[in-house]
Amino acid sequence: MKYSLVIFDMDGTILNTLDDMTDSLNEILAKYKLPLHTVEEVRFMVGNGIPKLVERALPNGCNTPDFEKILADFIAYYAKHCAIKTAPYNGIVDCIKALRACGIKIAVNTNKVESAAVELCNDYFPGLFDVISGSRPGMPPKPAPDGIYEILNRAEMDGKSEGQKAVFIGDSDVDMQTGMNAGLDVIGVDWGFRGKEFLQEHGAKTIVMTAAELTDYLTA
Repeated sequence: MKYSLVIFDMDGTILNTLDDMTDSLNEILAKYKLPLHTVEEVRFMVGNGIPKLVERALPNGCNTPDFEKILADFIAYYAKHCAIKTAPYNGIVDCIKALRACGIKIAVNTNKVESAAVELCNDYFPGLFDVISGSRPGMPPKPAPDGIYEILNRAEMDGKSEGQKAVFIGDSDVDMQTGMNAGLDVIGVDWGFRGKEFLQEHGAKTIVMTAAELTDYLTA
């Protein structure tokens, strides 16, 4: 077994959350009579946390009047509408179950608000994650490696030595950088918000195309 701990990104890696994020964002933008965005536009706005998503969605970014109020409204609205169209990617639940059956610990490191991340994991992956680290006061967002360090500490692993090796799996340039910043191996997934070519351009040396391929790679 290559790894004793597998750390997943959430949005675009284990859960397709793009439609719910787009719908919630447009709901708030419409409330403030601001331009709306397509799913494809939002696809390239996500990855650096909610404040950065809202900043990118606004015509004048964080200089937009009422920016803080728009941000707060989005956070509140999305918290209540984050599980309407959201669903796990094909085969990912079976992948995680297979890894756990091999004795591998499973964690999530996400820029999503931690309470929402916990709720989504409870809804779609009940009992499958050992540690969940998300956005909260005092926790720097990815690509800062602090969330990964927290996970390693809680899992009582150093992430690198024999029997304690960890890997970070994600779908974006932010994820690749996060894993590398923490000194871990990284794996990119083609099915998320960016795709194989984009990941290769941003340093991913290992990329899997399906959850079944990921399972085989991690359990070989």
